[in-house]
Amino acid sequence: MLLISLKNWSFDADLQIILADVKLGIENDIWIDEPLCIDVGLPALLLSAIEATAPNRWAPATEWEKMPFFVCGCGDAECRGFSFVVEHMDKSWLKISEVDERMDDDYRIAGEALVLVEEYRKQVESIGNEYLQFVRHLDYKPYLPNTVEIVEDLLKQLVQLRLN
Repeated sequence: MLLISLKNWSFDADLQIILADVKLGIENDIWIDEPLCIDVGLPALLLSAIEATAPNRWAPATEWEKMPFFVCGCGDAECRGFSFVVEHMDKSWLKISEVDERMDDDYRIAGEALVLVEEYRKQVESIGNEYLQFVRHLDYKPYLPNTVEIVEDLLKQLVQLRLN
């Protein structure tokens, strides 16, 4: 069973980031359970429900598909992030691997699990929709200027996959 839960959303106007209490659990293992910045890596998280993704936390913001899904909300880009490799095994299953990234483009696998694609997509789509509702009335200028548009486009793709 997969659980990706974001609660207690907040907006740091000084840093222009969205924060939430993130909980990610697979089966009986809790991989994340702490407050984190969620908007920097949200496009990559959404994309991972559509296609395979691999992180590079040192990539420029324009390479949003490589961002860690969740990062520390302190404002220091060098602070820790939670990076994942997602591989779509077939139409029903994907493998999610939590990885510790290194500067030389290599990483160490800290944990991995198989999850149902449908379950993953449902939870990720819900998070994307919640994000759009949360930022709707904010004076928000994200690190990647077109984050909202990218999220909207990826959500349209997820809906299309669900309907097919």
